[in-house]
Amino acid sequence: MDTDTAQGPELVLQGKFADPATRATCRQDSPPADDEGIVRIPLSMVEQIRRACDAAEAADTQL
Repeated sequence: MDTDTAQGPELVLQGKFADPATRATCRQDSPPADDEGIVRIPLSMVEQIRRACDAAEAADTQL
């Protein structure tokens, strides 16, 4: 988690860049902002992401 952003605390995720076809589909459904990218997060990371979100919520941190 990065707590030192101008917008407030943010959860930082790492993943592989999505392939061109996936990026094209995502851009149609929900165009990313200029400072956003489309990455793939392995399903094996779901539990870790869930725990990070739960910990942030328990610390009364708004994501």
